[in-house]
Amino acid sequence: MRLRTPRERSTHRTAGAAILVASLTLAGCSIGETTHAGATKGVVLKATASIDAWGSIVAQLGGTHVATTSIVGNPDTDPHDYEPTPGDARAIASSDVFVENGIGYDSWAAKVIAASPSVDRAVIDVGHVVGVPEGGNPHRWYSPTDVGTVADAITSAFKRLDPADAAYFDAQRVAFETTGLAEYHRLIDDIRTRYSGTKVGASESIFAPLLDAVGLDLITPPSFLKAISDGTDPNAADRTLIDTQISAHQLEVYLFNVQNATPDVTAQVDAARKAGIPVATATETLSPRGATFQDWQSTQLRGLAAALREATGR
Repeated sequence: MRLRTPRERSTHRTAGAAILVASLTLAGCSIGETTHAGATKGVVLKATASIDAWGSIVAQLGGTHVATTSIVGNPDTDPHDYEPTPGDARAIASSDVFVENGIGYDSWAAKVIAASPSVDRAVIDVGHVVGVPEGGNPHRWYSPTDVGTVADAITSAFKRLDPADAAYFDAQRVAFETTGLAEYHRLIDDIRTRYSGTKVGASESIFAPLLDAVGLDLITPPSFLKAISDGTDPNAADRTLIDTQISAHQLEVYLFNVQNATPDVTAQVDAARKAGIPVATATETLSPRGATFQDWQSTQLRGLAAALREATGR
């Protein structure tokens, strides 16, 4: 996959929105980039998530009582550029629960919901649930606190729609927290204990919620992080400042979203490596495809810990 430049991404999204509105009335097409989780035996509810980070959590909370579909679930896909298919729209329309990220991240989702309104469908807008408005950092699955808040909202929706199985959903929620997320939380606590206050740089805003949680000091200008995340051109002053931060070794580790390698970001990654600054990588979607949320995040946290250990000797 060739990653688009910021201007290409912006133009692509505008065109994609127009195509979506026209395509929602079509029929007979299969679901495009979709992954399925959960069991088919004993299923009571159908759930769909706009991205697989939330879809993995939905599937684990629903267990054998919920059939879960994730719309965007390919590690080679930039979620900002995703164009939903008519099959995706039908999957959402037939769902009892739909989880959208909101905050401008998956704006196509609101269009799909508007095209197939239902008073019986529970729609969980992550931005609304965690209190982050439009224009805020949309990457809430990188915030451990927000993951817990959204998991609670999903469980509540399941219990409301299927009250007879409320005890089952409560047990799934406890198991997800105490067993599923155990290693994830241990790694977060360990990084915070060992490396709190360590200065790091990053390619975009996806990392900010997690870096806050582990106590690292992200010194990359927020305006640069947002520009790269939004697909707009960063300003020259930010690029110059980051070049200085790297060349002067003002940061210990550089974090890179490999799904968004713009020319500016690629140049920074190359400069960091040439300067001997360890580079830790991450993705916006589950990697490898089909991994659980916690396995994916834990792998990335171990990579971050290794980079910090290499940089600091601790």
